[in-house]
Amino acid sequence: MITYKYSAISKDGAKVNGVIEGYNEMDAIDRIKAECDIVLKVTPVEEGKESLLTRDLGGTKLNNKEFTVMCSQFAIILESGIPISRAVNLVYQKTTDKALKKLLKKVSTDVEGGRSLASSFEENGAGLLPTTFIESIRAGEESGNLDTSFKSMYEHFDKQTKIGAKVKGALMYPAFVLVLGIVVVIVMMVKVIPTFIDIFDGMDAELPSITLSLIAVSNFFQKYWAIIVVVVIVGVIVYKVYANTEEGRLKIAELSLKMPVLGNIQQLNAASQFSNTLVTMIDAGLPLTKAVSITAKALDNYYISQEVGKMTGQIEEGHTLGEAMKDSGCMPDILTDMTAVGEESGELSATLSTIATYYDAELATAISAALSKMEPAILVFIAGFAGYVVIAIYVAMFGMYGSM
Repeated sequence: MITYKYSAISKDGAKVNGVIEGYNEMDAIDRIKAECDIVLKVTPVEEGKESLLTRDLGGTKLNNKEFTVMCSQFAIILESGIPISRAVNLVYQKTTDKALKKLLKKVSTDVEGGRSLASSFEENGAGLLPTTFIESIRAGEESGNLDTSFKSMYEHFDKQTKIGAKVKGALMYPAFVLVLGIVVVIVMMVKVIPTFIDIFDGMDAELPSITLSLIAVSNFFQKYWAIIVVVVIVGVIVYKVYANTEEGRLKIAELSLKMPVLGNIQQLNAASQFSNTLVTMIDAGLPLTKAVSITAKALDNYYISQEVGKMTGQIEEGHTLGEAMKDSGCMPDILTDMTAVGEESGELSATLSTIATYYDAELATAISAALSKMEPAILVFIAGFAGYVVIAIYVAMFGMYGSM
C-alpha cells in the first residue's frame, strides 16, 4: 500500500490535514471521503522522506508478551463467531503496543478491502512477525480453523516467552555480580591502589613481592587503560563484522555448540525449539516439508537451523524425517529416535509433543545446573581478587611498621 498526505474539509466544515494509506490514489480518496466531505489535495509520500509527524520513533522490535496476548485475543474473539474484519478491529482497539497497533491498523484496512489475513500480516509485518505465525494463520484460513490456529499460536508463543523469561531472570544475578566485580577491579586499580603506592613511595621501604606485583598491575592499568579500551572496542567490531558474514555466522554457531556447559544448553534449546515448533506447524495442517522448512527458520542456533533446512530436500526425495535427522546428526539421539518411532506409528504430533515437554524440562534443569556453578565461580573470583589486594597492602604496611 502507498502512503498519501492529504488536505480535506471535514464533515463539520473544518480544514484537516492527515496521512492515509491506499492501494492507489483513487483508493486513498475513497478512504478519505469516508470521513471528510471534500478532498482538497492528495500527495504520495516519497519513501524515506516522511516527516517526524508521519514516522514512528523508536524501534520496531516485537514485544513477545504483547504479541502473545494478541494471539489469545484473536483466538477468543474468533471462537465466539465474530467476523474476521470485526475481530481485527477489536484487537486493534485493545492493543497498547505501538508497533502491533500500527500493524493491526494496516491489517484491518486490508481485510476490510478483501485481502486475506495471512497475506496482510506477511506484507505489513515483514521483519517483525515470526514466519511460524504467518504460515499457521495461512493454514488456518485455508482449512477454516482460524480460531484454532490463533489458539495454537498463543500456546506456542506463551510457552516460548515463559521459557525465555526464566532464562533471562536466572542470568540476571550472575551477570550483575560479574559486571559489578569488573567495575570494582577497574576502580581499585586506577583510583585506590595508586593512593597506597604514594604512601609506600613516601616511606622509602623495601616492599614484598606480592605488593610489587600489585603495584605493577596497577601501573599497567593506569598507563595503558586507553589502549586496553581501544583493543576491546576493535575486538568487538571485528567480531561483529565477522559474525555478520555467512561463514562467520555459521562458524560461531558451530563453535558455540562445542563450548563446555553452554554448548549442552544450546543443544537442548535447539531440541526444545525444534520439537515445539514442528508440532505446532503440523497441528496447524502444514505438510511435513513446509513444517520442517519453517521450523528451521525458528531455531536460534544458525548452524542447526541450516542443517534442519537441508532436511527438506531429503524428505522431498522420499526419506522419512527420522532418516533425515539421523543423517544430519545435529539433533540429540533421543529426539531423532522418538521422531522415527512417531512416524512409524502414525503419531508424530503426539510424540513430538511428549518429547517437547521432556526437552523443556531438561533445558530448565541444565540452566539451573550451569547457574549453580557460575555464581560461586564469580564470587570466588571476586573474593580471590579482594584477598590478593588486602594481603598485598597489609603485608607491606606491617613490614614498614616493623622496621620503624
